[in-house]
Amino acid sequence: MALTLYQIKPRFQNLLRPLVRLLAGAGVTANQVTLAACALSLVFGLGLYFHPEPGLFAVMPLWMLLRMAMNAIDGMLAREHHQASRLGAYLNEICDVLADAALFLPLAAIAPFNPLAVGVVIVLAAVSELTGVLGQTIGASRRYDGPMGKSDRALLLGVLSLWIALATLPAWVAWVLPAAALLILWNIVNRIRNALTEAQTSDRGAAAK
Repeated sequence: MALTLYQIKPRFQNLLRPLVRLLAGAGVTANQVTLAACALSLVFGLGLYFHPEPGLFAVMPLWMLLRMAMNAIDGMLAREHHQASRLGAYLNEICDVLADAALFLPLAAIAPFNPLAVGVVIVLAAVSELTGVLGQTIGASRRYDGPMGKSDRALLLGVLSLWIALATLPAWVAWVLPAAALLILWNIVNRIRNALTEAQTSDRGAAAK
């Protein structure tokens, strides 16, 4: 089974739970957190793309950590404080894809990264999340299989951004994004295969009753 940072998410959520209770008590909603995380990601990512100052990339790891926290918080507000909604389900998936695209985009303005490779990673990341959601349409769960799932991509982007801020990148780093694209392809295959297996197991269980 491919290892993914998604597997440590429960521990991260436990750290955030006291803050989530405070936010719920203050009337903050899951959808508000989702939209805020997306809007800030779009502003930061597009701003960094049009003004790719290396020093500004030092902010990216901090923002990725904060964004991960906000993503966990909106889910916990929805599940644990009875804020789940159909609109929220749409917002959660759409905003994640938009934010991922905006945050990876600045790499296209930095040597030695190939803008085409950046675009491929952005598209495959969107397909990966779509594949995860489609598991629900065949009777499986929402799939989060790795490698190079959302949390793993956030870690990769944070590391690359910090490197950009601290030093000139060597030429071989250009191959990191094609490698990431291959891992996302593996991720997509895993999500499809595991969703099909889960759905078939569920069908057999239902037939046996």
